[in-house]
Amino acid sequence: MTVQNTSLPRIVYIVSDGTGITAENFSQSILAQFEASFKQIRIPFVDTLDKAHDAVMQINGTDPKYGQAIVFTTLVNPEVNSVVSKANALVLDMFQTFVAPLEQTLGMRSTHAINRLHHNADTDAYKNRIEAINYSLAHDDGQSNQNLIDANVILVGVSRVGKTPTSLYLAMQYGLKAANYPLIPEDFERGQLPKDLLPHKQKIFGLTIDAERLSQIRNERRPGSNYAKLENCRYEINEATAMMRRESIPWVSTTSKSIEEIATTILQAIRSDKTILGWYQPKLPRTRWVRSEEHTSELQSQFR
Repeated sequence: MTVQNTSLPRIVYIVSDGTGITAENFSQSILAQFEASFKQIRIPFVDTLDKAHDAVMQINGTDPKYGQAIVFTTLVNPEVNSVVSKANALVLDMFQTFVAPLEQTLGMRSTHAINRLHHNADTDAYKNRIEAINYSLAHDDGQSNQNLIDANVILVGVSRVGKTPTSLYLAMQYGLKAANYPLIPEDFERGQLPKDLLPHKQKIFGLTIDAERLSQIRNERRPGSNYAKLENCRYEINEATAMMRRESIPWVSTTSKSIEEIATTILQAIRSDKTILGWYQPKLPRTRWVRSEEHTSELQSQFR
């Protein structure tokens, strides 16, 4: 086995006849198992032989100092796939790895339809997801208090705690209408949630973070400001946490969690009328929260 110089990133190509986004996400999950650095390059829409040859030229042109290139492919056309498989690289055919065994188990041939995953643009689930993204953008950082009754979840927390990326991830990945509101010093002085949120308290989920980490994040945005001082961050976090306890609002710490982990925690805390993939079902009743003292305290103790 050749030992790679880990001072340079290994080049990884994602070659797909579609957008390549799904393959890229999957490859990231696999590569994350290795203590090494990688530079990913996505080559999408490789659906003809000419494009396949162009992709191979790009792969073969990888500077040798980066070591042997790694290629993940999702190519339905066998002729196109055959061309790419001959690249001077480690080629991992993701379709062949999974589709062939599934064909045998299911006793049927796959459709071998190019870009089939993205043919869902006319489905209700896809339309609901786009609607959820627009909703989350319109209700980011307390920009609008209109139609909060339509929200599936309302995230609250101090500035820079991760509300916006989590809201957008919930919308893009699960089709949830996620609004988010900042908790500011004026709220702490009043000792209560923003008045616009009070009628919707059963939909609220809190985000918190370690004060030290928050200070680091804020200093990147406004270095040396009172806003970023550790003492001020501690004050805001303590006040926000006290408010969540007082209002029986479940929360999670974002300090060492990825957006995916935060979103999964929120989904687990909601008793939702969703399918297993989280898509919104318009004909079913609006999302409700499971909110009991026992459940809330369990969540809080888990993430203190």
